[in-house]
Amino acid sequence: MDKLIILTGPTAVGKSELSIKLAKAINGEIISADSIQVYKELNIGSAKIMPEEMQGIRHYLIDVLEPTEDFNVFIFKKMAKEAIEDIIFQGKIPIIVGGTGFYIQSIIYDIDFDEEDNSKIRLELEELAREKGNDYIHGELAKVDKASAMKIHPNNTKRVIRALEYYRLNNKPISLHNETERAKEAVFDAKYFVLNDKRELLYERINKRVDKMIQLGLVEEVSSLLDKGLDSSYNSMQGIGYKEIVEYLDGKCSLDEAVDNIKKNTRHFAKRQLTWFRREEKVNWIEKYEYKYDDERILSKMTEIIGEL
Repeated sequence: MDKLIILTGPTAVGKSELSIKLAKAINGEIISADSIQVYKELNIGSAKIMPEEMQGIRHYLIDVLEPTEDFNVFIFKKMAKEAIEDIIFQGKIPIIVGGTGFYIQSIIYDIDFDEEDNSKIRLELEELAREKGNDYIHGELAKVDKASAMKIHPNNTKRVIRALEYYRLNNKPISLHNETERAKEAVFDAKYFVLNDKRELLYERINKRVDKMIQLGLVEEVSSLLDKGLDSSYNSMQGIGYKEIVEYLDGKCSLDEAVDNIKKNTRHFAKRQLTWFRREEKVNWIEKYEYKYDDERILSKMTEIIGEL
């Protein structure tokens, strides 16, 4: 089987910086597993790694879609598999880097997805969510798929709708489908790393990152996107940092409230990410404090484990 490295972890933990050092050490190239960095023009709010920061390491799935285009796990899997084939053809090792656990899982286990045109059902569900609210539509999911409803937060409307959409199309819960797919054997000779830190330090990093985003011009970035005709109905504008600033620009809250909401929602997101990663099997946890925050020591441990491939 082909080699594959996964480097994931909660948002703001420091994956990007470490991934470049790892790529240099093992002759690798990086595939981004991020649902917002894939979009052009969404730079500040996505904490996108910029070309001058890549240090010559090629990155895939960054800045490849227009903000008006759709992006989901099906599209990610197709694009990521093409990138993996390209990297392997060059004799290099593919490194998937990002915090979207389901995207990563789709590659490792080659999860199958339906490709039907579900737009009519999706639009109906989106309208229902707008009319009756997130709690109502989450309640509808709980009626047909309790397992998914327990895992998906009511405010994660996109995933709630996806689960309801799947049920309406297939007359069976998506949780049952996911359980079946999770039971598949890995199709890559993979090493899976989760970079983590103490919670209070991670939350401090998150808060500082959000403050820096505001200083760098996040409000102006979102305003520019709105001026180009984008709004919160687009996938690109539903990411944390973008939807909160849209609410501020729409006059629904103050800037201070929007910033606080970004910090709070990012912390909650980091918590959900860790919950997901803890369910994964054969994962190598890298706790930064155990290595005294020395990237070289962390890198040494990772390359030692990768050497077992």
